[in-house]
Amino acid sequence: MRHWQRFLIVLLLTVGSAFAFLGAPPKGDGIAAADLPPEAHETLALIQRGGPFPYHRDGVVFNNFEKRLPIQPRGYYREYTVNTPGRKDRGPRRIIAGRDHEYYYTADHYQSFRRIRE
Repeated sequence: MRHWQRFLIVLLLTVGSAFAFLGAPPKGDGIAAADLPPEAHETLALIQRGGPFPYHRDGVVFNNFEKRLPIQPRGYYREYTVNTPGRKDRGPRRIIAGRDHEYYYTADHYQSFRRIRE
């Protein structure tokens, strides 16, 4: 095998390994729905009923720019506010819903996600 062929193989393996980490599912075992805060239960129920939602931004496309959720086509994910008691704004908590009815919870405004196990 020629030198450039070996180089190309090593390069492809290295790049492929790096891309395998992009869009990896959130770490950990997720979170049981029963362990969510009560406000998240309310939000999940609204999502499953189709609304009505209390915040005008509920249901907008979540773009997953940081690639902390599995990679999917644009429009696959929607975001919903989980009320944070004591906050006058929307607060940091959200549920992200995937088109295939998978749900992710973030308590820190998209810094980390936990898949909700129902």
